[in-house]
Amino acid sequence: MTNPDTKTEDSSPASRASPFPPIKPIGLGAPLRWLRAGLTDMRRAPAASLFYGAAFALMGWLVYFVFQHAYEYASALTAGFLLVGPFACTGLYEVSRRLERGEPAPLGPTLTTWRANLGAFSLFALLLTIVMLVWARASLVTFALFFSSGMPSLSQFASRVVSLEHWDFVVTYIAVGGLFAAIVFAISVVSVPMMLDRGTDTVVAALTSVRALFENFGPLLLWAVLIVVVIGLGFATLFVGLVIAAPVVGHATWHAYRDLVGPQPT
Repeated sequence: MTNPDTKTEDSSPASRASPFPPIKPIGLGAPLRWLRAGLTDMRRAPAASLFYGAAFALMGWLVYFVFQHAYEYASALTAGFLLVGPFACTGLYEVSRRLERGEPAPLGPTLTTWRANLGAFSLFALLLTIVMLVWARASLVTFALFFSSGMPSLSQFASRVVSLEHWDFVVTYIAVGGLFAAIVFAISVVSVPMMLDRGTDTVVAALTSVRALFENFGPLLLWAVLIVVVIGLGFATLFVGLVIAAPVVGHATWHAYRDLVGPQPT
């Protein structure tokens, strides 16, 4: 005979609670609001923010100097900034979270904030690393397909691209890179801030991010374009602009998470 008390307990709302939080609708102007909020956070915590921006710029310069005679590698690794950026900005998310709570935001504690959810962060970092390695290989294959007679010098390559002599290569390279960027963007719109803020596991966070993208496709498509433009300006200034661009986008991503993800079901 079934125990009615047990049946009631099993069918309680808590036992049926979904691990996935609701996704909130946003307007098309939200991404611009996030950028403004990101700039405000950077001004409120300049020391920590500019430290991370300088670290991004330093990584860019390091790639350039190490691979200045192998631009096919340099271009792949430079584009890889956009792939690993969501994880590399974890410290910036912690700065924004502390500012939101009215707490001080010194640099020190943000450097190891990933320890609070080590398993999830480790798995996500591994996932991004695999995507970046596959992208690097795909980038080299694309170069090899269009320059089968040997790699031209950097100046020759640049002149060919500008003159559209190799427009088919440019289109293909952008399409391949865009595919990888779209995959990473889909799984990382809100996932890393969510893992930091709520201790969520990697799978739930990534799937929540994908849901957020499809339920707010227009605004988040604009957000993706703005990220490319802002970070692209950082690249265009020989990475100097990343000192400002990277922390602004990192802080803005925290505000995107707060706008998009509703309270956890209870």
